Amino acid sequence: MNIGIIGCGSMGKMLLEKFSASGMTDAAHLFAANRSPQKLQAVSGLCTVCGSNREAAEHADILFLCVRPADMKTVLTEIQQSVKETALTVSLNGSIPFRLLEQSLPGRRLAKAIPGVTAEINRSQTLVCYNDRVKAADRAALERLLSAIGSVTVLPEAEMGMGSELVSCMPGFIAAVFDVLCRAAKQHTALPDAQIADMVKETLAATGALMCQQKLSFADVLDRVATKGGITAEGADVIYRMLPETADELFRRTLEKRRITAEHAERSFR
Repeated sequence: MNIGIIGCGSMGKMLLEKFSASGMTDAAHLFAANRSPQKLQAVSGLCTVCGSNREAAEHADILFLCVRPADMKTVLTEIQQSVKETALTVSLNGSIPFRLLEQSLPGRRLAKAIPGVTAEINRSQTLVCYNDRVKAADRAALERLLSAIGSVTVLPEAEMGMGSELVSCMPGFIAAVFDVLCRAAKQHTALPDAQIADMVKETLAATGALMCQQKLSFADVLDRVATKGGITAEGADVIYRMLPETADELFRRTLEKRRITAEHAERSFR
């Protein structure tokens, strides 16, 4: 099976490196193209460097499009005569719906995939959706390939937006929340900033591992730690009283931003 990657920015480069390291493919079956050839120099030993996007598309059985929304229409127009009829084309841009992709690749097998930053440590929970032309064998091949960077969660296309908030964006949201907590803690202790951050990061990582290994809910953890009328219960009460409004506003604004981004992407296809 030949794998093509068009666009070797941070995401395309990461996929190229992870697929190569997984042992599922080799340089002879991994094809990469990029608008700026210089970006391919660092990974040229891992893949077959293509002189154009069309060349990468001609070879690929699974073709990853790792390009910006503003560039997607141009790339699709360039490769539409080169994509194999049996190929699975995978867009890594969640803002562009299948109905727009299908304008340039009518009748083709299409998927969208949204990896997370935790792919860097092979712990991505990659979100995937498919159009109705994708066959079971296509799904199996793509999901096996994406297992090189973690697990795969299949969603309906309509839920990819919220799915991205919960998975792809969530590391940033979590980092922001715990940054606020660390900053607040600094006002009440003489501990060095770095030590505060390290203590919280280790506790966060260990709590996540505990919950996953023992299949605990958030409520289960709170029950284990907080005694009625105790210190943890006092702090949790503040969070449950004051954080919901912030969380509602977070999702309202991010989903609205996602809607506006999708509108901009659609205009680029006109």
